[in-house]
Amino acid sequence: MASSSVGEPVGSEELGQRSRGIERRGFLGVATAGLMGAVAGLSRGADDGRKAQIAITFDLEMSRHYPTWDNTEWDYQKGNLDEPTKRYSVEAAKLAKELGGVIHFFLVGRVLEQAEIGWLTEIAASGHAIGNHTYDHVNLLADSPEKTQFRFQRAPWLIAGQTTEKILRDNVRLTTAAMQQRAGLKPNGFRTPGGFSNGLADRPDLQQMLMDEGFDWVSSKYPRHESGVTGEPPSQAVYDDIVRAQQEAQPFVYPSGLIEIPMSPISDVGAFRTRRWKLTHFLKAVRLAVEWAIETGGVFGFLCHPSCMVVEDPDFQTVRLICNLVRAAGDRAEIVTLDRIAANVRNPA
Repeated sequence: MASSSVGEPVGSEELGQRSRGIERRGFLGVATAGLMGAVAGLSRGADDGRKAQIAITFDLEMSRHYPTWDNTEWDYQKGNLDEPTKRYSVEAAKLAKELGGVIHFFLVGRVLEQAEIGWLTEIAASGHAIGNHTYDHVNLLADSPEKTQFRFQRAPWLIAGQTTEKILRDNVRLTTAAMQQRAGLKPNGFRTPGGFSNGLADRPDLQQMLMDEGFDWVSSKYPRHESGVTGEPPSQAVYDDIVRAQQEAQPFVYPSGLIEIPMSPISDVGAFRTRRWKLTHFLKAVRLAVEWAIETGGVFGFLCHPSCMVVEDPDFQTVRLICNLVRAAGDRAEIVTLDRIAANVRNPA
């Protein structure tokens, strides 16, 4: 079976493949980081009285191949959200609230260049969290300036004379400035574009950069897991491996002090775009993962993109499923934002 190691690719499949190569070289680093950094969640159990913490996260960016398969221009315009994506985000936020939940959004900064952002401030005003997702959706593991984003390959003058480190730092900094100046929002956390199987374990320089920019937690790790064969329904072995991978998606602290809150498999683009699953397959995988978290008192961080979900799950069945599973669990589980998870890692009960 094929395995999956990332969520939404960074601009192109080529950039994603390059990231995966870096991840493989540092795969064992995450184990070291976990042992040295007070792993949270793996030692949890249903008998210790702790609630499972379930997060619903939406990455506010456009996704290649949506709404039609021939659409790849979004790789260059990740922040140019279309109207269906924005409406879906607003409606999902309303639904989650009605069902007793909350959504943590991660915003690509270029969204704030659009003429109208009332939909975004409405989401924030209703109590949902909005974090920094870089300005252009750049690949933090890029090893050269032109590989940070396809936009810069098409328009190299935008980064002329700049180092990779400067491009990445500016992308983080610009998003924070745009959120504050255009929307009056302080970023609630940081998520890397794309997910890396060992997070930032082998990149203490990036950990330090994020802390220098005011972040004490990051969401960058997306564990490897089986996802089956493209075009075929997932087997039981695939479902079993997705559940197994939840153990590797628990929050921990890097030696630097930066908290990691991983993305939990399987992402929407991994299921729908990469493997062409049906919605029923995706719902089953999500249900099994959430049930694992509830049974063990663990953490589950659902990862999706409204630009994908508006096509694949137009009736919000996944958000409904997660909220209803948590409601049915009573005092054994709660839906929280990632900063709440980070606070629990910092100060465990």
